Amino acid sequence: MLGGKLKAFWRLLRLELEPPPHRNQVANESVNAAKFPLSWTTCNVCVEENKVCKCDSIDVVVDEELKKEVNGDMDDGKRHVKANSSFTHAVINMVGMLIGLGQLSTPYALENGGWSSAVLLVGLGIICAYTSYLLGKCLEENSKSRNYQDIGQNAFGIRGRILASTFIYLEIFMALVSYTISLSDNLSTVFTGTQIYLPGIHLSTSQLLTIIAVLVALPSLWLRDLSSISFLSSGGILMSLVIFTTVGLTSVFGSVKPNHRIPVLQFHKIPGISGLYIFSYAGHIVFPNIYKAMKDPSQFTKVSITTFTLVTTLYTALAFMGAKLYGPEVNSQITLSMPRHLIVTKLALWATVLTPMTKYALEFAPFAIQLEHWLPNSMSSRMKMFIRGSFGSLLLVVILVLALLIPYFQHVLGLTGSLVSISICVIFPCAFYTKICWSHISKPLLVLNVTLIVIATFFAIIGTISSSKSLFKSIQNGHSH
Repeated sequence: MLGGKLKAFWRLLRLELEPPPHRNQVANESVNAAKFPLSWTTCNVCVEENKVCKCDSIDVVVDEELKKEVNGDMDDGKRHVKANSSFTHAVINMVGMLIGLGQLSTPYALENGGWSSAVLLVGLGIICAYTSYLLGKCLEENSKSRNYQDIGQNAFGIRGRILASTFIYLEIFMALVSYTISLSDNLSTVFTGTQIYLPGIHLSTSQLLTIIAVLVALPSLWLRDLSSISFLSSGGILMSLVIFTTVGLTSVFGSVKPNHRIPVLQFHKIPGISGLYIFSYAGHIVFPNIYKAMKDPSQFTKVSITTFTLVTTLYTALAFMGAKLYGPEVNSQITLSMPRHLIVTKLALWATVLTPMTKYALEFAPFAIQLEHWLPNSMSSRMKMFIRGSFGSLLLVVILVLALLIPYFQHVLGLTGSLVSISICVIFPCAFYTKICWSHISKPLLVLNVTLIVIATFFAIIGTISSSKSLFKSIQNGHSH
């Protein structure tokens, strides 16, 4: 889901991992999140080898009004982003963070769970809006907090930070596996009829195409200045709207009629689809950064309500539209269900194919930042770059192998949502807020938070079990053929 020069579609995102003073910083999105566009924040010469770091200003968005200045504070050795993001800009940033990979599976989830499962989809949207509000309140309690990990540390000390960071890394890794599976599925559809054969290598055309695509993206992991790549990845909102529009156009053009009946409720499938639903709302790890960038943080609650209203409406409309159009035949990725002869389908497929290829280096950034912090300062910059690139290449190969071995998009995405995303989106924010505000939290709010933690934990357990069983069953069936 890439685009050209998109005004106001670059998102403010700085996934900071406690760097020492005057060290390079890169801002990056998570893939929950998966998640499509992002902005790459960097000093204008810091990332070049053997040059002095001079942090003057950076572009967080293409629009001049959305530029954020980064100034070096010589007193405390920390960099601060000038908070000048308006209400509208914050909504755009948050919407861009949320819509993405998860929307592809909402029609599949609704058709499998029944139309009444839309209550769960909408309910999770409301709950996630509430937990984003809790994150804002946690930031109010401690103005020094800058990101999700800081909130975790304020709540439970270093263990809270480690727990938050672990789940963030795990979500990024699992989302990248889902990205690669999506890449493989859509590539095989784009190149239908193409046959590739290499002597002595027993791999399908789809697998070979995926390997080629990943190898094309591999060199980007060795770059330190990724601003150009992040620019290519700035069109997520536009591409998400393109997918939504093209699904509707398949009906308008008369190729597909919305005459399928959606079952009322298939209760036994709810645990499996709950992970797909929650993954669609995974974006909380960057909400603190959006909060910090607002010139009027008191509007953050309104931003959350507006954003989740828009996103939930889009998800619900797409889910019903896709389920009505394709019924039981709907694919776990709606783009794969669309008529292949239509131009709009080809556009949607290519958008889905190109997205992961520009995301690997960007999503790897949090790992790279932490890795460089672990390396001794005495090590040369070239050696650091070699270690960083080698580790990134190895990680990408592992992701590729996993994607080829378990090419079951809906099960991996559902497992990611149930195992990781629901903790980041619901359980952790409620727990962090309750601990930080324990001395003055009201009894009704305490009951609400504890209730949400219990319910979310229940869904996390049954969703993880259900998705794991489905995944293992699919793997066994795949080996038997």
